[in-house]
Amino acid sequence: MTPIALTIAGSDSSGGAGIQADLKTFAALEVYGASVITALTAQNTRGVSGIHDVPPDFITKQMDAVFSDLAVGAVKIGMLSRVEAIAAVAAGLDRHKARNIVLDPVMVASSGDRLLAKNAVEALTRTLMPRAVLITPNLPEAAALLDQPVAGNESEMEQQARALLKRGAKAVLMKGGHGSGRQSVDLLVEAGGGVARLAGRRVATKNTHGTGCTLSSAIAAGLAKGLGLYDAATAAKTYVSTAIAAADMLAVGHGHGPLHHFYRQWRKT
Repeated sequence: MTPIALTIAGSDSSGGAGIQADLKTFAALEVYGASVITALTAQNTRGVSGIHDVPPDFITKQMDAVFSDLAVGAVKIGMLSRVEAIAAVAAGLDRHKARNIVLDPVMVASSGDRLLAKNAVEALTRTLMPRAVLITPNLPEAAALLDQPVAGNESEMEQQARALLKRGAKAVLMKGGHGSGRQSVDLLVEAGGGVARLAGRRVATKNTHGTGCTLSSAIAAGLAKGLGLYDAATAAKTYVSTAIAAADMLAVGHGHGPLHHFYRQWRKT
């Protein structure tokens, strides 16, 4: 059977993040991608100039259309800017008994523009986090979810991951891309389990637009293909690290450009 993954997220008009990055990732990893659009953004590599939220009832219609016809093996959840959208998505996930849910708590764009309303943070934590098999916060997002300072080392990253587990998360991938040092280290912390350290070479490039979207989508793609959580996260880390290393092969925009999602395919041609 064809592996299918669904992305529930916002649209990026410049194509580097959000729905567009998710679908590119699914395709690059040989997974069929479907989408539920939660918001339209007017943005480019320099920043976000506008957000138009999709009405909750239309989010519901999109979810019902996809789940009633496609055998969805995994779900990636990205930008949900309003409480009402979060409620609609949670209800749809329950109604269709969705599995392998990966939650990327998108709060701020790479440009620094806020994408999640402040009053929606608690709803995201309370409503969606317990439904996910994995959440993938970066360091600022984890700090905001916990109302704590940004973690400064791996010990603090693990402490914050375990605090998120206590709030209902089943597993946490703390992304260390905002850290420093020669390595970019992510920590996979599972409830009742140990800590897996996923390290990659830190690449000096400004072209990192959509990194978080791509990583969570790559994990969802692995889960849709039947991989376990650790194997899916490890494969996703490798894919994203290489896509970042290949990003400067592209010349897109004047700000923070995108990763090279199709580095494998384009090199062949």
